[in-house]
Amino acid sequence: MSNTAWETLSNQAVATAGIVYFLALVVYLAEWASLRQPAADRELVGAGAAVAEPEQPRTDRTAFLGRLGILLTAIAVLAHLVGLVGRGMAADPNRVPWGNMYEFTLSGTFVVGLLYVVLYRRFGLGWMGPLVVGFVVATLMVAVIWLYDAVAPLTEALNSPWLVIHVVSAVIATGAFTLGGIASIMYLVRMRAERRAEAAGRELSPWLARVPQLDALDRLAYRVHAFAFPVWTFAVLITGPIWAHEAWSRYWNWDPKEVWAFITWVVYAGYLHARATAGWKGRKAALLALVGMATLWFNFIGINYFSTTSQHAYAAERVVP
Repeated sequence: MSNTAWETLSNQAVATAGIVYFLALVVYLAEWASLRQPAADRELVGAGAAVAEPEQPRTDRTAFLGRLGILLTAIAVLAHLVGLVGRGMAADPNRVPWGNMYEFTLSGTFVVGLLYVVLYRRFGLGWMGPLVVGFVVATLMVAVIWLYDAVAPLTEALNSPWLVIHVVSAVIATGAFTLGGIASIMYLVRMRAERRAEAAGRELSPWLARVPQLDALDRLAYRVHAFAFPVWTFAVLITGPIWAHEAWSRYWNWDPKEVWAFITWVVYAGYLHARATAGWKGRKAALLALVGMATLWFNFIGINYFSTTSQHAYAAERVVP
């Protein structure tokens, strides 16, 4: 295949992935909607009438939609992978698909989707489906509309074996931190909903009741962050400085992207340290995790558009047709 054909395949695969992700989002939302008990059934329950017969089909439908949603997500992740491989094969010479912000964003969202599919059964993440897929769809739209670049050879600074080591570790950590951040968001949402429901003397909404209990959410967020932190440490404090020395003859340049990557490291180090020593759990830990996720994604995308001094500016350059 020619380079042009590979680039066309990549664009088509990314478009396909976006469409299938969106279909998965619709299915997940339909699954959530099927959890809502019709008003007529609620009245019958309040009057003491049996509703076992109408309930069973709704349960079966919910289970079917859940299976369909994860299947569509897996198909979208596969198409996403084809889009990434196509980007690398379209370059001359062939390269890894991490030459600009468009490709970095494709890679980051791919890892978020892949980790969700891989960890789906291990941690029972069915409740997280619409949140993860919604995030991936929104970020892909930003990448395609505002960050798209035509395929081009790597710049001199990026043409290094350390690119693979550094970026792979950073992207894996970014995907894991994002999943941990989503769990932290849902912890805060469920905690507030429980307080309101208790004050009003009512039960949680059916879809929110499906979200794990607060202690389970807190434990999930901690485990994911504990996995991501050493990977981020390897990317930011080991491979990053080595690559910087190779490219610019200095291990540390006070580059804005380096500084914000270190700020992110400090925030997450504080999160894990507070949990281990000060016993921070629950709301405080969740809020600190969200601060970390904000610094993470600002460093990932924002620095390239708000900084005029960053030596990582190549990551934001775009080719205008």
